[in-house]
Amino acid sequence: MPTLYTLSDKNKRSTYILMTAFLIFVIALGYVFATVMDSSFILWFAVIFSILMSVGSYWYSDKIVLAMSGAKLVKFEDNKELYRLVENLCITAGLPLPKIYIIDDAAPNAFATGRDPEHAVVAVTKGLLQKLNRAELEGVIAHELAHIGNRDILLATVVVVLVGFVALLADWFRNWIWFGGSRRNREGVNGYLMILAIVLSILAPLFAMLMQLAISRKREFLADATGALLTRYPEGLASALEKISADPEKLKVANRATAHLYFTNPFKGKKVSKLFMTHPPVEERIAALRGMEIE
Repeated sequence: MPTLYTLSDKNKRSTYILMTAFLIFVIALGYVFATVMDSSFILWFAVIFSILMSVGSYWYSDKIVLAMSGAKLVKFEDNKELYRLVENLCITAGLPLPKIYIIDDAAPNAFATGRDPEHAVVAVTKGLLQKLNRAELEGVIAHELAHIGNRDILLATVVVVLVGFVALLADWFRNWIWFGGSRRNREGVNGYLMILAIVLSILAPLFAMLMQLAISRKREFLADATGALLTRYPEGLASALEKISADPEKLKVANRATAHLYFTNPFKGKKVSKLFMTHPPVEERIAALRGMEIE
């Protein structure tokens, strides 16, 4: 039977494979568009612009997300029990203590953000603190610390760069076609290559988004495994997932831009194809946790 260690290793390998495939796809896409448009300048400009925008969001993403969620910084004297719980888990995980924020929302949920473990943030809702017992709360916090320790925030930023790059290139190429492009360039391009470029300009952004969501779901499974390993009690995390998914409260502060950050999907009652989910189905996460053994 698989253990939490083997689940962690499997998901790491899967994520690396997806990232490699993503990088190859982006490079191939850029090559096709650059060849058809006969403009290496456009390719380099698109890459630099996309990276600069993504780096800016990387440095300030925590402040933006915290402002969007209405989270308030909590000091030790404000909630000593929560602070001690997070501190104990950080000691076990070998991580520096992150800043702790509370969101004034009745729906139970949480997220982690920040550019690295030294500048990390863990935010929990009031509903999470009120509706979960200590073992369940430890499981959720351990899951969020796992995201920090596994450098998921850095990975997410790299993926955002790649997705943004794909969308930018596709838009640029479609505009080039729409406005006629260069007659000389278009006449000198192989017809099949032109057709391929047009198809890619339509389908590539969708494919890139699906790759991003697939990587995000893999990281959730890995954070579950790492978090359960940290607490040595997978049932606490599984029970938290059950309780949160069954809670009828909707997270009012959530939006599509921040949904992927939360512990579970913050949107209740919306049926979405698994391909377009930001998180794996809760039932699969619970089954994986309860099927694991800690060595």
